[in-house]
Amino acid sequence: MAELKIDAVVFDVLGTLVDEPAGLRAGLRALAPPSGTPSPGAGGPGAGGLGAGGLGAGAAPGTAGAAGRAGKADGAESAGPGTERLLLLWQRHIEREQRRVLDGDRPYLPSDLLDREAAGVVAEAAGVEDPAAVEALARSARRLPPWPDTVAGLARIGGGFPLIGLSNASRTALLQLNAHAGLRWHQALSAEDARTYKPDPAVYRLAVTGSGAPPERLLMVAAHAWDLRGAQALGLRTAYVARPVGDPPTAADRFDLHARDLTDLAEQLRLS
Repeated sequence: MAELKIDAVVFDVLGTLVDEPAGLRAGLRALAPPSGTPSPGAGGPGAGGLGAGGLGAGAAPGTAGAAGRAGKADGAESAGPGTERLLLLWQRHIEREQRRVLDGDRPYLPSDLLDREAAGVVAEAAGVEDPAAVEALARSARRLPPWPDTVAGLARIGGGFPLIGLSNASRTALLQLNAHAGLRWHQALSAEDARTYKPDPAVYRLAVTGSGAPPERLLMVAAHAWDLRGAQALGLRTAYVARPVGDPPTAADRFDLHARDLTDLAEQLRLS
């Protein structure tokens, strides 16, 4: 493989650097849903077999299933079936509403407000009416643990290249995500500045404009093939990093790099 000539590395955040389902599970456990919570697939909000993964993390918008994103993250085994059903309900709501924004069916709404909507839907399904509990659940989407290799991997890669965070999270949510997970950037960009969500090209243009580099000199790193395809369409170079909750490439995908984790990515970028 020829050596990539890049000026900066752009990272997706949700799912790529932080374990989103694990953080949401913690919030759902604190909500203490009663036993026997009905499955989202059995009717009511979120029913109808929507694909998941969301546009913040997971599978391609409107294609693969949310169960693939929720079912393998750390903590799934101890979360309990009620928690898993509520997690799926949350993910379906976020994906559906971000898809509606992309399709022009509703005005742009920042991710923290969509999280409040999702928390309300989940709390109703769980039979919880306490507004403080609903708000606490919404804020759990900003308290997401980093993957074990994230902090050290960012530091190592940041020693060789400027680092840009590019997330569907709102400005407020991204600030709190970064602080909670210990993420350190040279620049952090929110899709809120483009008033849309990835994979809209306008979001990736934020990184091009912010870096002052041409697209082909930027390396987009993500655990989601749909995210990398969006960046690739604008001319960015691409690196897929495997995560338990990601959206793996298909046989048709042609990304520049494939890495087991950030340590492997740093080695491929020839960083000591």
